[in-house]
Amino acid sequence: MPLDISPPHRPPKAERAAAAAAYRRVRDASLALARRFPIEDWMLQSMEEASPIKWNLAHTTWFFETFVLRARAPQEPVFDPAFGYLFNSYYEQIGDRHPRARRGLLSRPDAQTVVAYRAHVDERMIALLESADRDETAALAPILDLGLAHEEQHQELLITDIQHALSTNPTLPTALSGGERGLGAAPPIDWVGFDGGLVEIGWDGRGFAFDNEGPRHKAHLEPFALASRSVTNGEFAEFIDDGGYDDCRLWLADGWARRCDENWSAPLYWRREDDAAPWSAFSLFGVRAIDPAAPVAHVSFYEAAAFAEWAGARLPREAEWECASREADAHGAVLDGAALRAPQPALAAPGRVSQMFGDVWEWTASAYSPYPGFRAAAGPVGEYNGKFMSSQMVLRGGSCATPRNHVRATYRNFFPPEARWQFSGLRLARDA
Repeated sequence: MPLDISPPHRPPKAERAAAAAAYRRVRDASLALARRFPIEDWMLQSMEEASPIKWNLAHTTWFFETFVLRARAPQEPVFDPAFGYLFNSYYEQIGDRHPRARRGLLSRPDAQTVVAYRAHVDERMIALLESADRDETAALAPILDLGLAHEEQHQELLITDIQHALSTNPTLPTALSGGERGLGAAPPIDWVGFDGGLVEIGWDGRGFAFDNEGPRHKAHLEPFALASRSVTNGEFAEFIDDGGYDDCRLWLADGWARRCDENWSAPLYWRREDDAAPWSAFSLFGVRAIDPAAPVAHVSFYEAAAFAEWAGARLPREAEWECASREADAHGAVLDGAALRAPQPALAAPGRVSQMFGDVWEWTASAYSPYPGFRAAAGPVGEYNGKFMSSQMVLRGGSCATPRNHVRATYRNFFPPEARWQFSGLRLARDA
């Protein structure tokens, strides 16, 4: 094996190559995912909360240009000075930005220019990663890790946002082929008990984590039990058939108001010809009959809480979920590069919790708030998570649209309680 004779002030060649390879892998996956859709789809924006494919590709590129390249060399010219306004998302300290609800009106720059923008920034990033000295490599590592994790978040958003956009097309198009489904019935729910007590939750300092995953701290849990798997489509259909959407006693007040205002009667994307017809659902793989064994998806926190009330249970608190996940089985369906699968039925795991990672995000009963001792980082990057710690609920576990290495036990996803367009489901909990 040849010796690495890099000067002592530079990191080993293999270390520099690994950083560059990680960068290429994530960036290539985003473009491969986007290219599964025709260019006409790249501009679609169906609601304010979603963004077009083209905007996602440009915004993640702007992140690296702004927080890595420009931070290191402010005097270097940017690809296009207008892009700072067009593709800033919510960083107040960076400057003004294009209104979020109007991203779908940005026909210019065109898709070809956005792809060229990505190539331009990628070339500069790779050159930097392959030439940085040891001190610069160490200084770059935190923002590089954050940038790649940020891009993986946008890979997931790309999927969920384009699914919502295509669902508004009256032809209900089939966008992707495949999406194989599991076979057989879901195993019966087994209640798995946990002793509770004084536990530690949050990031333990190993590997990457977002700032909202720490600091690690102690929490006291009363004894509790979790369902061994997620709630299925079939079980949620029973809730619908039993009048769950019509019984105000099951619903939180805000949830009942939302259900009435928007006339909810089933999870988002569910449809049927009449009350006697079987349910089907729209997805990127077209309109298909629901799989009664697969976990229910695209329900809001309000719907999840109403189902739990109907079932004589409750939603887990996020500390309970995290502690239980340490004994969970392997991942379910997750995003592998550009390969997307539908949520899959759970495998039997008597006496154990399963399906906690992948398939569907699981709503918890916990409001999104800072952990004890949390402090946002200084500067614009500190706006990443902390300023959203209001009026949102925590989800755990990842979904079929979450990149594989983005899934971990401490990850705190968060959305408003009325959000339904993510692959969000639920697991039941109860006091022991």
